[in-house]
Amino acid sequence: MERLANLSRFKKVCPFLGRTQTQTLRSLSSLSSPRYPALSQLTETATKCPIMGAALQMRSSQMVAGYASVAAQADVQKIHHSKGIFPGDNISDADIAKCPHASAARAAARMAEDLAAATIAKTVNPVAEKATAGGCPFHKATAAAPGVVVDNGVHQAAPGESTTGSFEYDQFYAAELEKKHKDQSYRYFNNINRLAKKFPVAHTVNVKDEVEVWCANDYLGMGNNPIVIETMHRTLDKYGAGAGGTRNIAGNSAMHLGLEKELASLHRKPAALVFSSCYVANDATLSTLGAKLPGLVYFSDASNHASMIQGIRHSGAKKVIFKHNDMEDLESKLKMWPRDTPKIIAFESVYSMCGSIGPIKDICDLAKKYGALTFLDEVHAVGLYGPRGAGVAEHLDFEAHQRAGSDPEAIQDSVVDRVDMITGTLGKAYGTVGGYVAGSRDLIDMIRSYAPGFIFTTSLPPAIVAGARASIIYQKHHIGDRALKQFNVRKVKERLAALDIPVIPGPSHIIPVLVGDAGLAKAASDKLLHEHSIYVQAINYPTVAVGEERLRITVTPRHTAEQIDGLVAAVDTVFKELDINRISHWAKLGGRANVGVGKDNVEPIWTESQINTAGMPQTLHDGQAALLNTAAVEVVRKEFEILLGSVEPSNKRKAEATLFTGAVKLAAEALPRHSRVYAPVGSLEVPVSAQVPVAA
Repeated sequence: MERLANLSRFKKVCPFLGRTQTQTLRSLSSLSSPRYPALSQLTETATKCPIMGAALQMRSSQMVAGYASVAAQADVQKIHHSKGIFPGDNISDADIAKCPHASAARAAARMAEDLAAATIAKTVNPVAEKATAGGCPFHKATAAAPGVVVDNGVHQAAPGESTTGSFEYDQFYAAELEKKHKDQSYRYFNNINRLAKKFPVAHTVNVKDEVEVWCANDYLGMGNNPIVIETMHRTLDKYGAGAGGTRNIAGNSAMHLGLEKELASLHRKPAALVFSSCYVANDATLSTLGAKLPGLVYFSDASNHASMIQGIRHSGAKKVIFKHNDMEDLESKLKMWPRDTPKIIAFESVYSMCGSIGPIKDICDLAKKYGALTFLDEVHAVGLYGPRGAGVAEHLDFEAHQRAGSDPEAIQDSVVDRVDMITGTLGKAYGTVGGYVAGSRDLIDMIRSYAPGFIFTTSLPPAIVAGARASIIYQKHHIGDRALKQFNVRKVKERLAALDIPVIPGPSHIIPVLVGDAGLAKAASDKLLHEHSIYVQAINYPTVAVGEERLRITVTPRHTAEQIDGLVAAVDTVFKELDINRISHWAKLGGRANVGVGKDNVEPIWTESQINTAGMPQTLHDGQAALLNTAAVEVVRKEFEILLGSVEPSNKRKAEATLFTGAVKLAAEALPRHSRVYAPVGSLEVPVSAQVPVAA
């Protein structure tokens, strides 16, 4: 309600404005009133004035009355649908927030309520007013306590206020949420229930209403991989549901130790430590190091994940932010500090919202030059890059790691070897939950000994830990899933580009489709879901910058050619209906988020030859079963034999295995040199089949 640019001309009229500095006015106008959160502190002050108070009340009443004028029901419904808003029968606060008219009306009503309460709270008896008159020719602040009405000498609480003068917590919460609605950063949570036997299909709140999921981080479908589920069932049957306590109180099982050994081997590091999530792993590790290393300075990439930002903030250490992936900027800031000052460069391999990849080699070079440690977050890369799925650092020395196989020893001077700390997740490509950090034995032992986020939290359940380890082992011995995923990613990017649909260019598996407006991004997501049964979540501020809002599409090896056709057609239709800018439009506007600036042809990090090590993968078709690598399945079962025992095949499987063995002998010469055996995904109690081009 107040505009500082217009206040200066009233300074001669109003004594308050005349004697108050512009800086103070700016502060009062930007801070919410603690007692009336819908008002700024300047507006609350204005309610004390008989001139401005009355004017504010009148204007507020006009706003509420204006929003009370509603068109016919059909017209309202048309407006809703045009904006991609489909309210249900039972209207909740979240539903109201979806409607621009209703949410604005609610905001106006809340402001009117606060104005009324503030005005009443400042009413005093004539004696008090006379006793305190002076200064302002119109009014003087009363001597009565704030928020109290004096009526015949009896103090009464103003509407909406506590008789004890307590802070209005619910009112504060509502005002904070209103801020989110106003800047369109409020997060909506769709009810999506992924179906294990129909991946990548899910049902919504209605179990009969099925949609295709195109934004999940279960990148490879390992959340429903039969060997993962089998291992979890067997562990659950033997060890029960919960861990029983923290890691040092009954929660440190052979399953946990086995997983940490597996993770250390995956990254060819001496040790690893498992956390309840990678958010916790990043926060705990960075905050502990910052608190313990004397005078530590963090150098943090500007696009780092919130978990890293919070960990650095919690550490209390000094933080220097360098421009995203800008090595010149990083070096200019590193050279400002003495070489003997402890330093850590914190960055990511795959940046999940834009799809860029960190220059790991170059950062390691700078770290060596200036005496810094490196902290690499591989959350969106583990399971997806490298011959064994260890991430981008492994992928950069693809052939060397392929030759080394399962050897846990470090490959000297490899990129992985040069990175000091690697964190990752078990909740994305590996399909379960949890996070970890891998590094030197002393580093891991120090984090284990000092990090509250590890020490004081209940350990992950044994079944979860076993499932995560099974997933890692399977992917270490099976490159086919990640190769087929990359093949499908290329196909979708090419199809979208052919329709002038703006995909933010990047070398990774992330497909960020630029929309450039928060309201349009939400509307596009809603239309895809409600009109095309395609679930793609809108990504808005603060996850991405204002004006760079997007739809983030993730493709899996289990999406079929027909589903890809449907996705591309649906996105094209929604762009037409909502008149969303395409590549050519962004080019005319000078570009945004690297779209329309001639940077569209970014070379993928997976080369053709690397993809083809999986045996020329081909996209699945509807009705075609995805295949399971039975050799990798047997490796997983073998690793768990000591704790869970062997898996005895049924009589049916024994007979089928005998028949299949004979068939393989007859056809052995026709099989490719690196032949593997596969079974359809969905059950391990099925006939196995020879390798086919669908997966490797």
